[in-house]
Amino acid sequence: MGSEATNVAKLQEAYARWSDTKGHSADHWMGLVADDIQFGSLAQGAPRVTFLKSYSNRDALADYFAAVLVDWEMIHFTPGEFVAQDDRVVMRGSMAWRNKHTGRTVETPKVDYWRFAGGKAVEFYEYYDTARVLAAACGDTHVAYADLVKTA
Repeated sequence: MGSEATNVAKLQEAYARWSDTKGHSADHWMGLVADDIQFGSLAQGAPRVTFLKSYSNRDALADYFAAVLVDWEMIHFTPGEFVAQDDRVVMRGSMAWRNKHTGRTVETPKVDYWRFAGGKAVEFYEYYDTARVLAAACGDTHVAYADLVKTA
């Protein structure tokens, strides 16, 4: 099996576990990433979702997974297609989460970009509807990012 197929297979297994455990498989993700993982999120640490930010190593990334489960309950995570080229893999799917503090639910398309080296993920960036995520985190469907920054 070539590196493209191997990387896709690793991610398919990890996403299946993530979905099946409703987000309680952080240890599996941690085994997939390199010590110096470059991890980024579209929300960039916005108020009320401060954990959705950049991380530059595996130890710090553990905070991301811990914070997700403190504030959110997974309703579903549905990986869709995987596209691989050389050392890169893109996953396109969808997800839904309920914020434990506001009770609001968010459903959004999800795209994850991965880059591998030496069999480990060295780069990750996630794309999703930040407006919907922030609205669920704030309990307001009409919240604007600029308003959040002013109140933070």
